[in-house]
Amino acid sequence: MVPQEYFKKLQNSDGIWEIRVKQGNNAFRLPGFLDKGKLVILTNGFAKKSQKTPLQEIALAEQRKHEYQERAHHE
Repeated sequence: MVPQEYFKKLQNSDGIWEIRVKQGNNAFRLPGFLDKGKLVILTNGFAKKSQKTPLQEIALAEQRKHEYQERAHHE
């Protein structure tokens, strides 16, 4: 199991998780989702500037998740 410090499910989202990465003094967030519980699909990334994940980043991750699922459904 990955510690919540590095991998956390975002509340009030449609199944979006966030990978947290630190490089020196910089903090980055990589939102994504799980495909069939086995594969992590990263949808976008941004430099962390506040405690909360910006709503537009969550919305972008949810949009890309739905687009991915639509494509997978049609294959």
